[in-house]
Amino acid sequence: MDDQNHSEPLLYRIAPGLPALVNYRWSEDFRYDLVAGLSVAAVALPVAIAYAQLAGFEPVVGLYSCILPMVAYAVFGTSRQLMVSADAATCAMIAATVAPLAAGNYAHYWSLSVTLAFLSGVFCILASFFRLGALADFLSKPILVGYLNGIAISIFLGQVGKLCGFNIQSKGIIQQLIEIAHKLPDTQPWTFAVGVGTFAILILTRRLLPRLPEALIGMILASIVVAVLGLSAKGVEILGTVPAGLPPLRLPEFPLEYLPPLTLHAAGLSLVLFSSGMLTARSFASKNHYDIDVDREFLAFGAANIASALSQGFAVTGADSRTAMANATGNRTQVTGLVAALAIAAVLLFFTHPLQYAPISALGAVLVFASFSLIDVKTLRSIWHIDKTEVVLSIITTLGVVAFGAIDAILVAVILALARFIKFVARPADEILGKVEGMHGLHSIGRHPSAQTFPGLILYRFNSPITFFNAAYFKQRVLHQAKSSESALKWFVIDAIPISEMDVTGLYALRDLKAELDTKGILLILAGRQTEYREWLRKSGLYRTEEYEHLFFPTLHEALRAYQSETQKAVSPPEEE
Repeated sequence: MDDQNHSEPLLYRIAPGLPALVNYRWSEDFRYDLVAGLSVAAVALPVAIAYAQLAGFEPVVGLYSCILPMVAYAVFGTSRQLMVSADAATCAMIAATVAPLAAGNYAHYWSLSVTLAFLSGVFCILASFFRLGALADFLSKPILVGYLNGIAISIFLGQVGKLCGFNIQSKGIIQQLIEIAHKLPDTQPWTFAVGVGTFAILILTRRLLPRLPEALIGMILASIVVAVLGLSAKGVEILGTVPAGLPPLRLPEFPLEYLPPLTLHAAGLSLVLFSSGMLTARSFASKNHYDIDVDREFLAFGAANIASALSQGFAVTGADSRTAMANATGNRTQVTGLVAALAIAAVLLFFTHPLQYAPISALGAVLVFASFSLIDVKTLRSIWHIDKTEVVLSIITTLGVVAFGAIDAILVAVILALARFIKFVARPADEILGKVEGMHGLHSIGRHPSAQTFPGLILYRFNSPITFFNAAYFKQRVLHQAKSSESALKWFVIDAIPISEMDVTGLYALRDLKAELDTKGILLILAGRQTEYREWLRKSGLYRTEEYEHLFFPTLHEALRAYQSETQKAVSPPEEE
C-alpha cells in the first residue's frame, strides 16, 4: 500500500468498502443503488439456481452462494460495480475437482465443495498479503475493452437457446452459430413469445419508466403470465420448487485425507477466480473512469469465498451478467450488492413459492438486454485513430472470450498483454534528437523534420531499460545509426534518462559497443544518470575508472555544449605569440 493508504485508519485499510458505507449519501445515491440492487437480484436469483444445478447442487445452494459473499465484497472490495456470485466456468471446475473425490456421495460432494471455497478464500487472502494483485496490471485498455465485448457476445450467444426453448451444446462461436441455425425450426412458440415479450417490457420500462428496475419488472410480469395461463404445461420451462429459509452458518467438515488434493486444487481455483473477477472489475472500472486496488481485491475475493463457505455455498468470483446489470441500471456504490443480498434473502424467506414460476426464457431476455450495454464500439474507434495494432489486440481478445470462454480467455488476454509488453520493451522506439527553432529542449527529428542536427554528433534516445532481451537490439540500433550518419561521426551521445535499468547483459553490450565504436574513432558518451551508471560499471568490473570517467555528462545539453566547444577549438587558428 502507498503512503496515503497508511494515513487511513487500520479498519478502513483492511475493509476499504466501509468508508463508502459509513459516509453513504442516501439522498443522492440510494434510489439508484436500490433500483440496481433489485435488478441484480432479479438476474442473480434464477442464474444462481441454474449454476447450482450445473455444478451438481440443489438449486438453493446457488442462492446461499450469493447472500453473504455480496455482503463481504461490499465491505472489503474496491469496485463500485462488481457483483460476486457463481459463474459457469467456476462451477464446471468445482464439479471436475470434487466429483472424483466424492464418488457419488452427495453429502461429501457438498462438504468438499464448501471446503474448496474456504481454502480458495484463504489462498486469495495470502496472495493479497504478498501483494500478488500486480498480476492484473498487465492488462491494457484495449484488452479490457475486448474482454468486455467478448463477454457481451458470449452472454448473447449463451441465451439464444433459452429464448427459443432448446439447448445449445456447442462451445465455439462457429459451432454455436451452426447449431443455432440447425435448431431454429425446433423453436417452441410459447417459450419464444415469453422471451420476446419480456425483452419488449425491458425496452419499454427503460424508456418510459427509467427509474424502475426493468429486469425485476420483466421477470415478475413474465412469471405472472406463465402462472395465470399455465404455460409450463405448454412447454415453457420454469425454475420449479425452491426450499425456503436462510443458509445455516457453520464451518465446513470433510475427511482430512482429502486435504492435500483440495489444497492443490484450491490454489489453482483461487488464481482462476481472481483473474476472471479482476478482468471484469478492471473492465467496468475502466468503463466508468475510476481505479481499483488489485491487492485489496484479492483480499475481497478471499473474504467473499470464505463467507460463501461459512454459509454452505461454493466458490464465487466476479459475475459478468450481474455486474453488467448493475452497470446498465446505473448503480452508484457498493450498496447495490447489499440491496441485492437483502432481496435474495427476502425471497428465500418469503417468496420461494412464486419464484418457481419464473420462466427460463425471460431470464435469457434479461441477460441479452444487459449484454447490449457492454458493447463498446466508440472506444475502439478512438483507439483506431491512435494505434490500429491495439484494436487488433482488442478484437483477438474478444474472439478469445467467445471461442474459449471467459475463464480460458484469461490465458489469451495474459499472452496478449505479455506480447504487448515485450513488443514495447524488447523493441522500443528510438530517436535521433535535434534542435527545433522556437521550441525549448531537444526533439525527435522523426516528428520534426526541420530539426537541426550537428555534424559529427548524434544525440540518441533509446526508450527502454537495457536488459537481456533487448541488449543485442540496442547495440544493433546504435551501430546502424552510427553507420547512417551523413557526416564523419566523432561523438555518439546516448540519452541515459529513459534507460532506467541495465542488467549484466546490457553492461556487456555497452562494453562491446564502446569497443566497436572506438575502432571507428567514435567516442561513446552517456548523458544523465551519472551516479547510477558509475555504480553499475564499478560493480560490473567491466571498466576501470579511468576508462569511463570522461564518458559522462549530467545532461544532453552539457554534452552538446562540450562537443561544440571542442569543435570550435579544433577549427580555431592558434593564437599569435
